[in-house]
Amino acid sequence: MKRSGMSVAACALALAGLVGLTGLAGTAPAAPAAAPSASPAAAAARAGAEDWSVALVESTMARHTPASIGGWSYPVGLYLYGQYRTYLRTGDERYLTYLKEYVDRFVDEDGNTAQKYNSLDSMQAGRLLVVLHHETGEDRYRIAARKIRDRLKSYPRTSDGGFWHADTASRAHQLWSDGVYMVNPFLVEYGEEFGDEAYTDREAVAQLTTYARHLQADNGLFQHAFDASRTAAWADKETGRAPEQWCRAIGWYAMAAVDVLDATPKGGPGREELIATVRKLAAGIARTQDPATGRWFQVADKGGREGNWTETSCSSMFTYALSRAAEKGYVSASYREVARRGHRGVLERISRGPDGLTDLTGISVGTNVGDYAFYVARPRQTNDFHGLGAFLLMHEQLRKQR
Repeated sequence: MKRSGMSVAACALALAGLVGLTGLAGTAPAAPAAAPSASPAAAAARAGAEDWSVALVESTMARHTPASIGGWSYPVGLYLYGQYRTYLRTGDERYLTYLKEYVDRFVDEDGNTAQKYNSLDSMQAGRLLVVLHHETGEDRYRIAARKIRDRLKSYPRTSDGGFWHADTASRAHQLWSDGVYMVNPFLVEYGEEFGDEAYTDREAVAQLTTYARHLQADNGLFQHAFDASRTAAWADKETGRAPEQWCRAIGWYAMAAVDVLDATPKGGPGREELIATVRKLAAGIARTQDPATGRWFQVADKGGREGNWTETSCSSMFTYALSRAAEKGYVSASYREVARRGHRGVLERISRGPDGLTDLTGISVGTNVGDYAFYVARPRQTNDFHGLGAFLLMHEQLRKQR
């Protein structure tokens, strides 16, 4: 099945082995003085005792077949991309075969797919099409991926060019921080695989900087959403912003920004502005890390407020993004320690159950835009794909740092 050569993601992993530049941004803000709930030595021993990426993938494959894992969706797409990153390290062909069998449910021999791509969410699993084209050389995956690229030609935008969260009346004129991850990593990987970088690199950076101008707050973090029309019930009538800083929305942005920076050339248009955004965001993430657990709160900037709780998927996302950004020199090397604390905190949430399979706990279900009470009341799931995928990306990144 596999072609010779290194995939887009494999190239990124190889580059990650290089020593990143340091000192390009201010050092990470000092964490509040409190000990994590597990000692660094104990957490390190726990991390080294088992390959948690392999354990999680094996457990998920035992629970779900490629036919039963779910429909074409971004949570499954995120998980399977994490499984692919695990495949790149282990070389276990079963992991790639599983991914292919999932995608082949939706793409026929001629590259046709029933997807209309009327939302950014529906585009995220398109990363798997690029992966499979690279790994197999089958042209049907290029044809299927091209449908997303072509859809963007007519996809609705705000007046300053930001892609709407969805092409529906209820999402018209809205930018959600979540949305940047759903399309922009796909775009830059598509561009590299198919020689379309002149468009895809420029578009991806422009999307991230446009979203940041509307959504990044003074504390460096991001509001969940912005409505250019100011008509949504949650939108501030002056700023258009949603009221809260939901941690996973911020995590999606953080991961997307780092992935796009990895894939785009130095000196490209908008890149320096994006790096400045990432540095401001990294400082905000570090300041809001829970000193007791190393994780981050569901409503990121209100950790001390009653009812708030530390959430696993965003903690994994922040850890991945900070570690990767520090490694590549987008932020100071001092953020590596923030990421290590985050990694230790997330590892406290994974264990093996009585059936021998892994359980990853404390994951928020998918979430609309709301107020504080809405976010903290969201159900907490075990083994939700949002958390599984983010965990794999984080753990594969942090394994290299030990």
